[in-house]
Amino acid sequence: MSPSFDVRLPAGALLFALVVHDALAQARPADVPLLLDPVVVTAARSPQRLIDLVADVTVIDADDIARGGIQGLVALLARQPGVEVSQNGGPGATAGVFLRGANAAQTLVLVDGVRIASASSGAAALEAIPPEQIERIEILRGPASSLYGSDAIGGVIQVFTRRGATGVRANASATFGTYATASAAAGIAGGSDTARGALHVAGRRSDGFNAIVNPANFAYDADRDGYRNASVTAQGEIRFATTNTFSLQYFRSRLDNQYDAGDAFDDRTLTTLESWEAALDSRLAATWTSRLSAGEGGDRSISTSAFGRFPFRTRQRQYAWQNDVTLPAGAMTVAVERREERVDAEPRFAVTRRDTDSATGIYRLESGQHALQANVRHDESNQFGGRTTGGIAWGYRVAPGWRVTASAGTAFRAPTFNDLYFPGFSNKELRPETSRNVEAGVHASGWAGAAYWQARAVAYRNRVRDLIVFGCDADFVCRPDNVASATLEGVTLTADVLRDDASLHASIDLQSPKDANSGRLLPRRARRHAALSVSRPFGPARAIAEVVASSERFDDAGNLRRLGGYALLNLAVEWAIDSRTTVFVRGDNVFGRDYALAADFATGGARVSAGVRWRL
Repeated sequence: MSPSFDVRLPAGALLFALVVHDALAQARPADVPLLLDPVVVTAARSPQRLIDLVADVTVIDADDIARGGIQGLVALLARQPGVEVSQNGGPGATAGVFLRGANAAQTLVLVDGVRIASASSGAAALEAIPPEQIERIEILRGPASSLYGSDAIGGVIQVFTRRGATGVRANASATFGTYATASAAAGIAGGSDTARGALHVAGRRSDGFNAIVNPANFAYDADRDGYRNASVTAQGEIRFATTNTFSLQYFRSRLDNQYDAGDAFDDRTLTTLESWEAALDSRLAATWTSRLSAGEGGDRSISTSAFGRFPFRTRQRQYAWQNDVTLPAGAMTVAVERREERVDAEPRFAVTRRDTDSATGIYRLESGQHALQANVRHDESNQFGGRTTGGIAWGYRVAPGWRVTASAGTAFRAPTFNDLYFPGFSNKELRPETSRNVEAGVHASGWAGAAYWQARAVAYRNRVRDLIVFGCDADFVCRPDNVASATLEGVTLTADVLRDDASLHASIDLQSPKDANSGRLLPRRARRHAALSVSRPFGPARAIAEVVASSERFDDAGNLRRLGGYALLNLAVEWAIDSRTTVFVRGDNVFGRDYALAADFATGGARVSAGVRWRL
């Protein structure tokens, strides 16, 4: 029996209050550099300091990714505020991410600014993005269609792959663990102020475990379901005429994952993700920068079983011209874009292409204690017509170390090619899903003795309408229709503490993602989930402890099939042999808790891994 995880709103609010107690008295002195304050780009499509944002953003840096464990990107995301995951088996299996309770296809996923989701299914194959290729991740919570267009109802997850640097840098790593799971990676980066580049290759493999554990499931097959993955990233840039930089970015990952289909066959899906972008960044004047870019994101999936071979391939070509202008009061961003979606599938679809032209305007202002961001965007599609979305966010610094924020925004998600044109199971009359969101937050930071801390509470309510739901009528005619609506509301509480080289990160989500008509929870989403991470050095060693917990969920829309709550403990120890070499041992789910992220699917129990990281 899985343990129940029960955190009530008053308790969570009390914890938050204790963390931020006495902020005014402990406010940061003006001459002390601010910590935990990276530069992010996803919230406004241009660089901003995290402390200046009025949006709800989390940044996962290179150190967090290195310590993310052998399970990969999906497990790393599961430890972040506002994020829940589901997965049909082990680390290579099909996965979905629910950002603030939104459906998996309602979160936009970018790799270096390029869309990589399948245009046929609408979902991004996050399980095929290896953590070894990632330099940084930015998670923007809340509707962002006014910045990026379709799909950003729950928010945006942007992955930045490894990039070049001045001088010469190199890195390598190797890991081995439970289920004969192994990974290896190596890379080199270097250059000067005028030219730089990077190349990184990585591979992963695992014998895996049996994905479906319930013999009564029609897809049950008593075998191991492993995976193989190979990936590469390459990046280069050259600066010329002092004000221009031309850059190229490339990413490719090939995942071969086995799954159960109840046919005593070696069922497997081969997924290939690929993206590239070429960009010219120019400073046209002291107050005007321009970025002209062209790129493409591709998703190719081939499923093979006893029933046959089913290939799907989608491509999304993207062209953009973005201009950032500093004004006498504030800054303005204006961008025009074109996206060309192409689908090649068996069976053939009646329509295999869709083009969308867009125009975006973003205004940002910081004046005294006030901060403002306003966005507006229009997307014109040759398939579903025009959609205009907007957003406005305001922040006010009420005292040193204290700030309040409020925002409102709209978003939409266009129907996928599967929804519209899959032979025999589609509906070409579908309308885009739409949403309206409001939220408010309190942000605090300061010093308590030698420790720097920051905390945040954000409450939100997002109403999603015209949800596309697949169903069958009395005559067994099955197709998707715009027949549902959902209410996504909740509170996210986070706290970070840093003292010397030790750190603590904590978050609690208290939410109610539910069907607006029935009041039932949306499938695989909990009312409460939380994460805690503590990291502390001991001489040349570092100890890390993580707790990830969730209350009960349901696997079906009728809330009849219960998925029990769980609490998992992960432990790791790192030892710096010298300034370049670190060895580590990690244990995930060390107590071997039996829990499920999807009904009938295993999660693998306790796992141990050990390895070495080296860098120059």
